[in-house]
Amino acid sequence: MAGSEAAWQLARRGIRVKLSEMRGGGDSTPAHQGTGLAELVCSNSFRSDDHEKNAVGLLHQEMRRCDSLLMAAAEKARVPAGSALAVDREVFSAAVEEALAAQPTLEIVRERVDILPESGLTIVATGPLTAPALAGSIGAATGADSLAFFDAIAPIVYRESIDMDVAWMASRWDKGAEASLALGGDGRDYINCPMTKEQYLAFWEELQAGEKTEFREWEANTPYFDGCMPIEVMAARGLETLRFGPMKPVGLDNPHWATPEHPNGRWPYAVVQLRQDNKLGTLWNMVGFQTKLKYAEQVRIFRTIPGLENAEFARLGGLHRNTFLNSPTLLDRQLRLKSAPHIRFAGQITGCEGYVESASVGMLAGLMAAAEIAGRDWVAPPRTSALGALLSHITGDAEAESYQPMNVNFGLFPPLTDVKKKQRKEAYTERGKADLAEWLPKLP
Repeated sequence: MAGSEAAWQLARRGIRVKLSEMRGGGDSTPAHQGTGLAELVCSNSFRSDDHEKNAVGLLHQEMRRCDSLLMAAAEKARVPAGSALAVDREVFSAAVEEALAAQPTLEIVRERVDILPESGLTIVATGPLTAPALAGSIGAATGADSLAFFDAIAPIVYRESIDMDVAWMASRWDKGAEASLALGGDGRDYINCPMTKEQYLAFWEELQAGEKTEFREWEANTPYFDGCMPIEVMAARGLETLRFGPMKPVGLDNPHWATPEHPNGRWPYAVVQLRQDNKLGTLWNMVGFQTKLKYAEQVRIFRTIPGLENAEFARLGGLHRNTFLNSPTLLDRQLRLKSAPHIRFAGQITGCEGYVESASVGMLAGLMAAAEIAGRDWVAPPRTSALGALLSHITGDAEAESYQPMNVNFGLFPPLTDVKKKQRKEAYTERGKADLAEWLPKLP
């Protein structure tokens, strides 16, 4: 994600770029399944596209204003998902690769890089699954061990195998219908599988008892990142945790339950939601169901969910380790390695979390390198923008001792204490848009 965006920003300015991609050259990772550039491995959603009240939606808009390749590819691959920006994975990856391959100054080389180069401007955007040899080289250059956490993958179900006499269509938590309609959906973009209290309690117990994957030696003592926590780990935090998280039933009125058999009315005790995963609508992602359950256990336990009794899985959940740098300590304000300033880092390896955040940091790294090559001073995006807030967090605003992966959020923005709380989100986005508009002409 980040490497593709960085390469695009450089190549479209006529700068010669060599883009080295390990996959397709005989190597892969535990999470990737194909060889396409910018392959999405966890979710197919870039989250909310609302740029009026949402930090990640504002980041979407800012990237578009900077001619982001990944945002353009996402528009081509978009599938209905309410107010969220979700994509067909294969269409998205193909659009990114096609655009990069068409750049006359860009060369895509399928090769594994094992050692950081000693000279030459370099951007390292190896993502959360950096190959062991290169990770060792990075560790030697930084003089410190990389941090690590687990990142889990949610299962994908074939649409035709879902029992719609039990499940029903509605927007996520019954919100986003207007946004869905505007984007070509029908206002009911999520499949909802309802549970009674008894069904939920039985499901919760199965998650606790289900057989889990065993940790490898190199994965021992690795913490989870809260933004992508396995469903069974969330369940272990308490009986009600799932009902206040991915299985939250608020606002979801089940039309199948208007019968005497359901004395509590049409409101489920808990709900499992699935989101469309491809343009054809044949694949649906189990929202929030990242897991480290063994494959056979996933099939057995997830088929106890009402509506998924006969579910067929296009992909089962999985688990992989993620690595990232202590960027506030190791990188300068231009994402350069302090001990080797010809090397920049970008994407998830810097400690940002999420597809869009990763791509945006890659975009910034490309713009920084372009300014350096052109002999121009780099002017950082304003901290009041989503780009500036995220960059500032990574390169110095965060506490180095407790540095952890972070999604973009309004907590990273300079505070607005003179605005009422109900109006604060709109105020953040309005301020960010205005300040970014003044910054855009300063781009190389």
